Amino acid sequence: MGCPDIRTAFFVLLEDEQMKRVAIQGFSGCFHEQAARQFYAETTGECPEIVECSTFEGLYTAMDEGRADAAIMAIENTVSGGLLPNFELLRKYDVKIRGEVFLRIKQNLMALPGQKIEDIKEVRTHYMAINQTRAFFSEYPHIRLVESEDTAKSAADVAEGHLYGVGAVASSLAAELYGLEILRAGIETYKQNFTRFLIFDDGIEVPREMIDKASICFTLPHTSGSLAHVLTVMSFYGMNLTRIQSLPIPGREWQYFFYVDIKFDNYERYQQALTGVRRVMEGLTILGEYHAAL
Repeated sequence: MGCPDIRTAFFVLLEDEQMKRVAIQGFSGCFHEQAARQFYAETTGECPEIVECSTFEGLYTAMDEGRADAAIMAIENTVSGGLLPNFELLRKYDVKIRGEVFLRIKQNLMALPGQKIEDIKEVRTHYMAINQTRAFFSEYPHIRLVESEDTAKSAADVAEGHLYGVGAVASSLAAELYGLEILRAGIETYKQNFTRFLIFDDGIEVPREMIDKASICFTLPHTSGSLAHVLTVMSFYGMNLTRIQSLPIPGREWQYFFYVDIKFDNYERYQQALTGVRRVMEGLTILGEYHAAL
């Protein structure tokens, strides 16, 4: 699954052309890498070098220590919802969102070449992949499902250990990288399963005329109607709030951080909307302004 040399006018490269080092959470071949390849192929024509991180917070550490030039992080899924701890990371670290990409999550059953599904007695994969494929495996009661730390690592373990009779559920990229054969493709229960990933990359800049989405975080005074006032102002200026996520503020009972994604057609109107709501907010952080993927 290579990276074609295609470019768009959405992004301006700020650095010399070289292979981008992109930090991902997980192992090579995971969906994070697949999403990173898709984003950079579609926007800059680059094929990134992958920097593996064991945690999502490790993405920021990799960039801070200079081991990675950029990072990609999952933020929400159409089946399982938002990854709440990752919203906290957006606020904790001063790294701006530069883009987004939506990836269809297609789960595949794979094993060493030359086997049939009847030969497989055990399948290893991440617990979320198990949840997404239970309906498929209910038709094969002879297969034992074993939870692992990562989908791609499960594929790597099968390949490197030459484990006959053991399969993995992972991306098609993992099968390609580790030389496994896909026995059944697309075994996820819900076919419209997409994950949204955020891009952190100070090496590219979106021209203002192409910016049509923003992610912000704010807090409000604990008074009646404060959130309703914000929503009214946003609506007046034609802002489309595509997501609102609230998380409690530690130590402040019944008060919340609000994470909001906004889509708009006019950057100046967006700026006017922010000016209109700032006076009722206790704090406002612009997490990123970028070009919407959808």
